[in-house]
Amino acid sequence: MIGTSRAPGAWDAQRASAPPCGDLAELGIDPDDLPDGLVIADEHARVICFNAAAARITAVPAADALGRRLEHVLPLEDLEGRRWWQLTDPYGGLAIRVGQPERNLLLPGGREVLVSARYVRTHPTGPIRRVVVSLRDTEARRRTERSHAELIATVAHELRSPLTSVKGFTATLLAKWARFTDDQKRLMLETVDADANRVTRLIAELLDISRIDSGRLEVRRQPVDMGAAVGRHIQAYVAAGQPADRFLLRVEQPLPALWADPDKIDQVLGNLLENAVRHGEGTVTIDITPSASPRDGEEEGNTATSVTVSDEGPGIPEESMNRVFTRFWRGSKRGGTGLGLYIVKGIVEAHGGTITVGRARGGGAEFRFTLPVGTPAYLQ
Repeated sequence: MIGTSRAPGAWDAQRASAPPCGDLAELGIDPDDLPDGLVIADEHARVICFNAAAARITAVPAADALGRRLEHVLPLEDLEGRRWWQLTDPYGGLAIRVGQPERNLLLPGGREVLVSARYVRTHPTGPIRRVVVSLRDTEARRRTERSHAELIATVAHELRSPLTSVKGFTATLLAKWARFTDDQKRLMLETVDADANRVTRLIAELLDISRIDSGRLEVRRQPVDMGAAVGRHIQAYVAAGQPADRFLLRVEQPLPALWADPDKIDQVLGNLLENAVRHGEGTVTIDITPSASPRDGEEEGNTATSVTVSDEGPGIPEESMNRVFTRFWRGSKRGGTGLGLYIVKGIVEAHGGTITVGRARGGGAEFRFTLPVGTPAYLQ
């Protein structure tokens, strides 16, 4: 049977009696180590290889599959209920075919799998020597599709409200401009402007998610004064009406020279502070300290900067902490797309840093991110 570790002598004896997977064994590759299901049939359509992943996906033990005909071991049907092996006819079809591309097929019971096949011939148009079938579970793909569907639904919901407002106010102003006072017109236009900014922010979030998911998030490093960056955010909140004594900024000197993307760091700080102000209570404390680099293999010492944002609110439940940085997580029912912390984590990691969440001493939420100094190579 395939997939167990054997001493060289035992493996050779097994091969002499019944070669399990042809050339794979000769290369020293155990088929059970492959992540995808692997099924190989010989020139007589008899299964000679059925690895552990194939057994898991099909729920057919390898011992029951070996030696049986391929169409009996894998009674696949397409999504219209037609038998796949009769449609493709690998052994009796055109001699120029080399295989079948990946497609969704159904196992008995309606379980969906991704199947592709390769026809190995003795020569380009000769008889088939092997049929190699690859099986993949669709669960991971379905999770991705569900995530995309949730993203689309969330975006549609978040866009509907501001766009309805913009359309309503502009239509009203165009139709009845002369009936409104200047103050009323200004109020309507300010509302339109705020809703347009909301749409712009949402589109920016979508672009960030696309870049993070594809690994294309660019970091344009410049010298960053983290204390000054946090100070600007605090001043903006105070100017918007928050009491100045709600914020406590503590900076431990000396800090290492930090090179990072200032716009993206502002995005991280803005999101964390907004969460603390909106969802937290009491004093919002921001601690900026030198720390060891989060990167493995970096020299010891203070080669990184850590920023901790904490509040005195109810905090995040213990059971939710492992989901904080996932898409669509919301700490409360106070709106939002639930994408902000997912983007924050992507930005921090694009800088080579780390971010964690925990409980603050005052009982509220505590977010801490650490960035390595990130000095460009030409300055080292």
